[in-house]
Amino acid sequence: MVRFSVGLPVEQPHRFEELCSGEAMAELARAAEEIGYDAVSVTDHPFPPDRWLASGGHHSYDPLVVLAFVAAATRTIRLQTNVLVTGYRNAFLAAKGVSSLDALSNGRVILGVAAGYLQEEYAALGANFEGRNERLDETIQAMRAAWTGETVSFDGATVRAHGHTMSPPPVQPGGPPIWIGGNSTRAIRRAVEFGDGWLPFPLPSGASRYTRTADINDMEDLRRRIDLARDLSVEHGRTKPLEICFVPFELSVFGTTEPDYRQLGESVAELSDAGVTWLSITLPATTRRGYLEQLESLAEHVIGTGA
Repeated sequence: MVRFSVGLPVEQPHRFEELCSGEAMAELARAAEEIGYDAVSVTDHPFPPDRWLASGGHHSYDPLVVLAFVAAATRTIRLQTNVLVTGYRNAFLAAKGVSSLDALSNGRVILGVAAGYLQEEYAALGANFEGRNERLDETIQAMRAAWTGETVSFDGATVRAHGHTMSPPPVQPGGPPIWIGGNSTRAIRRAVEFGDGWLPFPLPSGASRYTRTADINDMEDLRRRIDLARDLSVEHGRTKPLEICFVPFELSVFGTTEPDYRQLGESVAELSDAGVTWLSITLPATTRRGYLEQLESLAEHVIGTGA
């Protein structure tokens, strides 16, 4: 059974009262919970460059802040970062924010993380872009060490601490599940070795030079990548199943056209057959009423089919 994570419309601050206000965030998250969605998600761009915004980029709230606000307005729906770019932050400050959110939400966090690709945003935040992959690997390990609630002794190339303790720990034993974003072989290997899930996304040929990850054009590309994840799991001796959360090909990440729900339902079945366990849905609504109607339509025509 595929589960569904729906993106909150945090990328539209120009429609603040309609879609991005606190009232809107709470109403939309509660509706998603009541309808039966499994998670709500938000993205992460603290200080994006104007050049990227002009070419189709987007804004976002701080993901931990908006998810904390949403957590207070809901009771059961999972809270997903899709994704948190940990390289923008000190590893232990990120761990503290995530731990706090998990504790206060009674264990509802799914932590999606990625290395990030916007060099200008890294520079503006005083973070090291060139070492972002190594830092992400160490950050994951450092966060898990901090989440034990025990004294930490960690001596990595980019993250170090000796004789420090973080409390309260997350509610989820061992901390929230960590899902790794990116299509590249390195991202898949990171998911297998350090993570609980993998967050690939559709990417047409040529776009990889901007997003610095591999193309996934169609089901054939996706199946090859899933096969690679399985091969790497065997190589690494991993026995725990890997969650795979994917954006359906019929939905662009921030599209503006409502999908053909019949076709989307068929795609969901095919994705499930390929090994996808979660679907990441971004609705193309520009009004609150439209967003709520699309939540209902998707639930009726796709989620309700049991695909």
